[in-house]
Amino acid sequence: MYSLKVIWNPLEGLELGSFTLHFYSLSYVIAFVLGWYLIKPIFKRDGVSLEKLDPLFMYTVIGMLLGARLGHYLFYEPATFFSNPLRVFLPFRTDPFEWTGFAGMASHGAAIGVIIAMFFYSRKHLEGRFLWMLDRIVIPSAIGGTFVRLGNLMNSEINGKPSGDFFAGFKFVRDLSDDSVRGALQQTGITDPDKAIEALVNDPQYAELLASIPYKHPAQLYEAICYIGVFIILYLVYWKTEKRHQPGYLLGLFFVLLFMVRLLIENIKEPQTATDGFEFIGIHFNTGQLLSVPFILLGLFFMFRHDGMFKKRTRA
Repeated sequence: MYSLKVIWNPLEGLELGSFTLHFYSLSYVIAFVLGWYLIKPIFKRDGVSLEKLDPLFMYTVIGMLLGARLGHYLFYEPATFFSNPLRVFLPFRTDPFEWTGFAGMASHGAAIGVIIAMFFYSRKHLEGRFLWMLDRIVIPSAIGGTFVRLGNLMNSEINGKPSGDFFAGFKFVRDLSDDSVRGALQQTGITDPDKAIEALVNDPQYAELLASIPYKHPAQLYEAICYIGVFIILYLVYWKTEKRHQPGYLLGLFFVLLFMVRLLIENIKEPQTATDGFEFIGIHFNTGQLLSVPFILLGLFFMFRHDGMFKKRTRA
């Protein structure tokens, strides 16, 4: 049987003199720029002035980044949020000083942040056409999620569980949160983490140590591929069907498809925190799954609600 086993030791970013542009940060830039180009022909088709694109870009960026950041700490690290709120908003630690970037972003928080941002944007720029805007913004959001998950892959974060005999698996040798990786690196006797990783991967004398690190599911890659499928479906529904005229339908379809992907793939992800697990009606859920359920139910509501529940506005 064909096997896809990868020792995952990527570059973390592009070295630009004394500054490193991390691929994770770059993934957000690509997502926002691509989103701008995807929404432009939608505005043209629907007769909305292209002058309204620039403020849409700013509302989306602010809403998504704030929502994702706050969501991570509220949903996954609430103790940090209340004990050290500056940590939420600063890209570095102060004691001792360490540049960390904005590590820790939650997609559920991003979804809530964008919804709030679109509420204010639509009131100011679209005469209150809130659902209309949400139905359009979800199309680029889906493909944006693909690039964010690829950024997670480059960071070796949000990894899957050990893949066992499954044909695909990655050895995440840069995942220093993994006990097996830390143990293997310590046994090399090399104190510099980057040099230890390079020796572990390339020096045959450390082959046994490398073999002790299990292959894991590249859950980020699975999710990124699924989000491409979500994007294609939304794109085709908007451009090829009349469902774009049904307020809330595309938003609901986005919620159902994207968060069903989350609900399923969370089964093969490792817990993101030590307390990332709940029992609900006798079924075990992690935080990501528990947060996905209300989004799926809300999506079904928007897809199958009675057409007269919201008045449809036509002016832009």
